[in-house]
Amino acid sequence: MQSKLNLSGVWQLSLDEERKGLPQAFEDTMELPGTTSHARKGRRNEEQLIGSLTDEYKFEGSAWFRKEIEVPAESAERVSLLHLERTRITTVWLNGEETGTRNSLNAPHVYDLTGKLKAGKNTLTIRVDNVGYPTKGGHMTSPDTQTNWNGITGAIELQFYGESRLEELRTYPNVGEKHVRITANIEGEKAAKLRVSAESFNGEGSHTPELAEFELNGSSVDVTYSLGEAARLWSEWTPELYRLKLELLDANGAVVDTTESVLGLREFKSAGDKFEINGKRTFLRGKHDGLIFPLTGYAPTDVDEWVRILGISKAYGMNHYRFHTACPPEAAFAAADLLGIYMEPELPFWGTITEPGEENHNQAEQDYLIEEGYAILKAFANHASCVMFSLGNELWGSRTKIDSILKGYKEFDSRPLYTQGSNNHQWVPELLAHDDFFCGVRFTRERLFRGSYAMCDAPQGHVQVAPPGTLTDYDQAISPARVQAADGEEGGKKQIQIQYGTGMKTVEAEGDGGDWVSPLPVVSHEIGQYATFPNFDEIEKYTGPLKAENFKIFRERLEEKGLGRLAPAYFKNSGKLAMECYKEELEAALRSRKLAGFQVLDLQDFSGQGTALVGALDAFMDSKGLITEEDWRSFCDNAVLLARFESYNLVGGDTFSAAVELSWFREEAPGDVEVSWSLRSGEQQLGAGVVTANVTESGDLFELGGIELALPNVESMQKAELALSLNGTDVYKNYELWIYPAETKADFGDVHVFETLTDEAKTLLAEGGNVLLMPNISALQNSIEGTYAADFWCFPMFRSISESMDRKIPVGTHGLLVRNEHPALKDFPSETHTTYAWWNVVMNSRSVILDGTPSEWEPIVQTIDNFERNHKLGLLFECKTGGGNLLVCAVDAAAAGQTPDGRQFLSSVLNYVRSDAFAPTVEIEIGEVEKMVR
Repeated sequence: MQSKLNLSGVWQLSLDEERKGLPQAFEDTMELPGTTSHARKGRRNEEQLIGSLTDEYKFEGSAWFRKEIEVPAESAERVSLLHLERTRITTVWLNGEETGTRNSLNAPHVYDLTGKLKAGKNTLTIRVDNVGYPTKGGHMTSPDTQTNWNGITGAIELQFYGESRLEELRTYPNVGEKHVRITANIEGEKAAKLRVSAESFNGEGSHTPELAEFELNGSSVDVTYSLGEAARLWSEWTPELYRLKLELLDANGAVVDTTESVLGLREFKSAGDKFEINGKRTFLRGKHDGLIFPLTGYAPTDVDEWVRILGISKAYGMNHYRFHTACPPEAAFAAADLLGIYMEPELPFWGTITEPGEENHNQAEQDYLIEEGYAILKAFANHASCVMFSLGNELWGSRTKIDSILKGYKEFDSRPLYTQGSNNHQWVPELLAHDDFFCGVRFTRERLFRGSYAMCDAPQGHVQVAPPGTLTDYDQAISPARVQAADGEEGGKKQIQIQYGTGMKTVEAEGDGGDWVSPLPVVSHEIGQYATFPNFDEIEKYTGPLKAENFKIFRERLEEKGLGRLAPAYFKNSGKLAMECYKEELEAALRSRKLAGFQVLDLQDFSGQGTALVGALDAFMDSKGLITEEDWRSFCDNAVLLARFESYNLVGGDTFSAAVELSWFREEAPGDVEVSWSLRSGEQQLGAGVVTANVTESGDLFELGGIELALPNVESMQKAELALSLNGTDVYKNYELWIYPAETKADFGDVHVFETLTDEAKTLLAEGGNVLLMPNISALQNSIEGTYAADFWCFPMFRSISESMDRKIPVGTHGLLVRNEHPALKDFPSETHTTYAWWNVVMNSRSVILDGTPSEWEPIVQTIDNFERNHKLGLLFECKTGGGNLLVCAVDAAAAGQTPDGRQFLSSVLNYVRSDAFAPTVEIEIGEVEKMVR
């Protein structure tokens, strides 16, 4: 390129919602780049969306933009290309003459205006349509994420070239030979030579390879440029880059045209069960991303902003981004180049791939999507960070056709690693011939390699249903010693119901999907999805075109139930539980030697699909104050200490045993390591020591040694902290454990316990007595099932899906709000949020619905409900009623009493009922109690 003319600035605007055609007059103006919504153009949208943010100036139709541009005479005579970096469907007119239409959602729109521009004034008219797409567009157009905006974002410019120019430039780095192969087409006149120079940047010092000139003969370039023995490599650890300068020369040696490109010398490949970067094993710690930008409603196109965004993720230990049915702008790849982040764009498709003759086959849509893939590769695959590519999200349909698309892409560009899609054929996955890696959540119904699942996709994961410990990994699921189809999973075609997007679909599945072991790297898809209650203070942050009307509605619902004052506590305590769930989820992945990486959903909140508040960060990528970067990195980083032990709940006098492991994926082996450990209860040190090992490799999970400690006999329940630190580094890990007295029993002596309010119970109350009501939870009607883990993704969405599939409705709760200073918990000291000490109690409980009761009546242990139902839920609560004192404990004592933690809880409750401290202050009519506890 020789020069360019920036066309950003004020344009004339006419909005044409009914798409009537070229306007007679342009009645408004608008700044481009930008969107009509961000500029607040058009009618104000009066909708109040519950399932996503509301676009205050939503516009769908044709937006007409017109601008008078001044073209210098010398530029008008050159090759001239109009470049629109990111937009929707565009049609361009120059001086009243239509020049064409482009429809890529992912790649720049380029129009050849050579010979059509006049010296001096020209009128450029651009129509942008955000309706009539060839495909639905996934998260490129979804109201759940960046919205279906209209406008043009990024660079809007006229680019002027010499008589010869390079097109379809590709750079093929070769780490072993320390050179780069450069290919391109030469457009226009023939050039005599290509001069190549380079200079490194983004590292310590700089490296300048020798300049080289290559003779050219024909209309293409295919040369090899040596970077020399001192060449710098690009990776997540050292993201060093080169600025390549490519100059076309004429026969006299004069520069005809110049092209610049950024190069990362790297080799990213599949190698057995892991990925390798430059011959060194890495583990993908990936973030799902749907291009959520609530202040603008569209993805930024400046590198600095993407450096900020990706830098936040890197501060939380991430080294990988998977874009859900989306491809980010070039600035994202440029920022990832600088930061050393592995990027995976994905076709904007979430559906079924069919073949001609099959039901609902849409050849035009399929052709469009395939072309979008080629456009993405042409536009972004030169970036060092562009190392992976996916055909879509949770695809179904013809495996033959999917594989043929993969084959075509790999033949076109062999540089990225390809996958058929993210979690394709969910229940019956298979590897395809041209896959380079596999991304999913299960191999069969039982071979799971994720810690959590929606209820409609049951069985659920170990984080949701297994007693708390740190022994779980996925190695047996990924690579079992003996593989066979699960019971009831026979081959052949069958009809099955699946979660399909935000709804349900019946599909035809072929094969059992599970009778195989992947020889390729396995990546776990969309792990986590642990939701928190909304933070209503966030509402004020929505100062752009997107408004949090959903948050306002959720707040109003909570206030209508008389629970509004509890919103901050709901947010904080649900969030603490969600972070603990994420910790176990990510640690289980790191404990899995056969796993190549994960893609977490999500580090940040997801604004749509019912409003899925699943992040440690809010939608703005700001911390929610639930966990620090450092503590998150203690279970999500390139070096993580792990302790494997059976249970978080221990008995005094027993022996505590733990295996100490190190997940190490830094560039170099750690060598001799020392891990200092201690177990403390308050100020008391229960044990300490050092584990030593010599680790001579990198890129694996290493066993360092063990901890074995005789626990002291304790007279009361104690919280302890197991702390580990890798001496000389920033690597540490903390686990909260609980130690219980060995002799604790659930002594029901001298306590009047009833399952229902019988006449005897009422008589005791009438005499001023104390009654403990422990209803049979299997028969308790006005109640919600007890479950420990945070709600999966979003209750409204998965409630609806489960109903449509006629499957069990999700429990939908967010853990506990514990009044931990209440004397009923005197012998069961607790945080205000759910901890593993509560696991057996909660999993053997139900929470009674207490809607409509006085706001001052607060359960001792309250279960936090979701923002759709907003039930007031009591697991443990008390009142004065019928003349006496009543404590209701909706726990199965026989089941909970099988464990030391359950016995400790029951003992504390029973001691309270026997004590003088049992003196409820709120009075509830006994008839009302009977209506609730039934």
